[in-house]
Amino acid sequence: MTDNQVELVALHSENWYECCKLQVANEQIHYIEPNAVSIAQSKFEPTLQPYAIYSDGKPVGFLMYNTVEEELGGYWIYRIMVDQHAQGQGIGLRAAELMIQQMAALPGCQRIVVGYHPENQGADRLYARLGFVDKGDRFGKEMAVILDL
Repeated sequence: MTDNQVELVALHSENWYECCKLQVANEQIHYIEPNAVSIAQSKFEPTLQPYAIYSDGKPVGFLMYNTVEEELGGYWIYRIMVDQHAQGQGIGLRAAELMIQQMAALPGCQRIVVGYHPENQGADRLYARLGFVDKGDRFGKEMAVILDL
């Protein structure tokens, strides 16, 4: 899947390690698991789909979503991150749009859900811009926002 300079590439033997080396900015570290943890999780939960986010032909981010319905009757976004050196260029927004298109094509997908820490203002702005709505759902320290398709 591609759009101009932003492309989602399925994780494979040639790009997984590059994704492990990507890092968010220091102030964002406590909001997201390292990519290596997410990649390992995807190997034990086969319904998770991990992707490298490419811009200009190189990996600059990582995302992962589930292909089956879960809590709140939705298909969940598990991770989305853009390396600290590639942030502020619209890459995360475009990658999220491409991911939502893929998820919307899954059989029976009527709702997409994502959870994040309420203090993560970057995530809050991103998901609000994409049309996600906070309906008051909370899971531990995270809030869940919903996009009804």
